[in-house]
Amino acid sequence: MANLEDLAALLAGAVAWEKWRSDRIELDMSDINLSYMNLRGINLQGVNLSKTNLSASKLISAHLNDANLSFANLSGAELIEANLVGAQLISANLSRADLTNSDLNNANLIGADLSEAKLTNSDFSEANLVGCSFRAANLRCAVLILANLNYAHLQNAELMEAKLFKANLEKANLSMAHLTKADLFRANLSEAILIETDCRWANFGKANLTGANLQGANLRGANLMGANLQQANLKDANLRGTNLDRANLEGAIAPDGSIHP
Repeated sequence: MANLEDLAALLAGAVAWEKWRSDRIELDMSDINLSYMNLRGINLQGVNLSKTNLSASKLISAHLNDANLSFANLSGAELIEANLVGAQLISANLSRADLTNSDLNNANLIGADLSEAKLTNSDFSEANLVGCSFRAANLRCAVLILANLNYAHLQNAELMEAKLFKANLEKANLSMAHLTKADLFRANLSEAILIETDCRWANFGKANLTGANLQGANLRGANLMGANLQQANLKDANLRGTNLDRANLEGAIAPDGSIHP
């Protein structure tokens, strides 16, 4: 539970809070209600905020690096340009939150809910996103380099021009997502689901798409040069202008339903 003295210092304002936290090593504000609060620019670095209700709060440009926000409720919160580097957000609720231009580099978001969140230009480099829900989230131009998206739910997500270099998307669900001009060079998409996904002009160069389901996907103009498509399902996919040079199509199902030798 939260330390009531820590909470009182926070509620006393920014000046009092900074003075209070400068004298303390650990700060505990877990499992309390801070919903709808204006905490713009607040320094909560390393603070324990697990299970805290921060729904609809204003955390614009807040410093939350290395904070513990596991199981916290941040639904509808404003986290524009927030620093969440190395933060713990396990099973946190970030649905409909605005994290535009936020930095989540190396953050742990296992099982977090980011459905319908605004994540344009946000940085998830090397973040742990296993099992996260990004359903209908806006990840346009987001950076997910080396991020672990194993089993992630990205149905109907906007990923146009997103950077997913060497990201792990094994068994992720990207059905009906928009990946136009996204960079997935050397990404791992083995057994991923991309049914009716918009992949126009996306870069899948040397990506691993072994056993991926691309049924009905639009791959017009996409780069699949050197990609591994063994056992992949490309039935009814649009391959007009697709670069398949040196791609491995062994056992793959072609758009007409035939199986590649």
